[in-house]
Amino acid sequence: MAGAIAYISRDTDGQLWKKAFEAALGPVDFRTIDHLGDKADVEIVLAWKPPGGLIASFPNVKMIVSLGMGVDHLLADDRLPEGVPITRIMDDGLVGQMSEYALYWALRHHRDIDKYAASQRARQWKVEDFIDTIHRRIGVLGLGTIGQDTANKFAALGFPTAGWSRTQKTLPGIKTFHGADGLAQVLAQSDILINVLPLTRETRGIMDAKVFATLPKGAYFINMARGGHVNDEALLAALDSGHLSGAALDVFNTEPLPADHAYWNHPKVHVTPHIAGATNPRTASPGVIENIRNIRAGRPLINTIDPKSGY
Repeated sequence: MAGAIAYISRDTDGQLWKKAFEAALGPVDFRTIDHLGDKADVEIVLAWKPPGGLIASFPNVKMIVSLGMGVDHLLADDRLPEGVPITRIMDDGLVGQMSEYALYWALRHHRDIDKYAASQRARQWKVEDFIDTIHRRIGVLGLGTIGQDTANKFAALGFPTAGWSRTQKTLPGIKTFHGADGLAQVLAQSDILINVLPLTRETRGIMDAKVFATLPKGAYFINMARGGHVNDEALLAALDSGHLSGAALDVFNTEPLPADHAYWNHPKVHVTPHIAGATNPRTASPGVIENIRNIRAGRPLINTIDPKSGY
């Protein structure tokens, strides 16, 4: 039997991953974080937020797989073994969940559903002023797989849609911007701003007071990327001043969100517990299985990331 596969996560999906691997590869030596056995046997590590230094303790590891599409949780470990390729999952199911999350909160805001819910509680028959779809501008920060899917779905619904990325990209039907100047341009025309950026050294804290001030008055913010992108004090100040009309937040600087955090009871904030997109072994495993075959056959890997850029 080939080398062992170590599943380094406290999530409960380990047996689903094992089942997917065995269906494609036959019997596998599959080990979980609490039953690792001889670490020298481990060839492949699947990980989500692994303890610092743990991956480096596998002397013969040949490939590290992020159990999420983001890899910042891995790169936070400054003891990762050098030269070992890091790959990430590409999960069409997760991509769809993420865009659904953005669409839900954007449409809820766009159609004033919270205002109508308040009217219902007050037993008031009150019609709100309506903004036409063609006048509600959508901005998407990050044009990777998730960002492109999200932007395309908003554009298909008739929203004027723009996207920003670090380097230049072109998407049919989407106005695209890049670089520092491009960021200011996309912010200025985003009535609803959706963050799906990777968390890197360059993007940590990017959502600061200057960014929120550049958004149009009354803009709505949706964060489904990482909490580390957001300066919480700046976001709260923008909400309290009335410059921003609201925010839907799925990710936070500290998770779980502390019970005393201001977001919990803020009247303009909706909190969800990092559920915008969940990895599904059924839809995420094909690419991982392909890479297991590739690493064992000496072929090039797919879905690799550059540790220097962070994606």
